[in-house]
Amino acid sequence: MIKIIAGQKGTGKTAKLVDDINQVAIEDSNVVCIERGNRLDQLLKCKVRLINIEEYPCTGYDQLLAFICGICSKDYDLTHIYIDSISKVAKCDDSAKLADFIAALDKLAAASSITITVILSGATDDLPESVKSFC
Repeated sequence: MIKIIAGQKGTGKTAKLVDDINQVAIEDSNVVCIERGNRLDQLLKCKVRLINIEEYPCTGYDQLLAFICGICSKDYDLTHIYIDSISKVAKCDDSAKLADFIAALDKLAAASSITITVILSGATDDLPESVKSFC
């Protein structure tokens, strides 16, 4: 399952993300959070595996998808993946490529029973229709 939390800057997307991650981390789950930098490391429970994408040579939605597939292949018991600020993590602002990426993520999530939550900055009305359905 894919969930997208979208909104303009300053609307509380990251706070919602942190609350959701910490609530899920209480349960018997295996949680990964991908972000750019280390701004969430003091906010998340220590059970959450936090990945700073800047430590890896990953640019664009295709490489990010391959990176996520690698994480899934290593952690067979992975239950949740969170991606904070997708355009910053992928280093790409192309909405057409975003739509293709979300469609591929949806297939991955359905095949592996992983819940994937993506934070997206911007107005929901500006998103492609295929992406809006996940908001």
